[in-house]
Amino acid sequence: MADSLNAKVEYVCKATLFLGIQQYGRILVGDKAFEFYDDRNVENYIQIPWEEVTWIVADVAMGGKWLPRFEVQTRQNGSFRFAAGRETKPLLRACREHIPADHIVRALSAGQKVVRGLKARFGK
Repeated sequence: MADSLNAKVEYVCKATLFLGIQQYGRILVGDKAFEFYDDRNVENYIQIPWEEVTWIVADVAMGGKWLPRFEVQTRQNGSFRFAAGRETKPLLRACREHIPADHIVRALSAGQKVVRGLKARFGK
């Protein structure tokens, strides 16, 4: 069984990891790391120390009332995309205790992505 990096767990919720194929499990937010453990195989896990987390980018829908997905971006290992259902807001609030609040940001909307792509292609 995998050993947790956390000495104290502050928040636990069910979640889905989108890493190739969907994996269902639990997210643990603790004093030292952000962790995901698969329900089927406990040896299939992701542990991200808080020092490695650079940004958390949240998709926002319906004017901020619904947060369907979020992405944890790290310094060395890329990014990991999660969905936590209705528990995303409390989960992000728990993460805000460990990383600066200005490093939890909204993702670009579809319109903003199109405008940014057109500006990059044709100039300002």
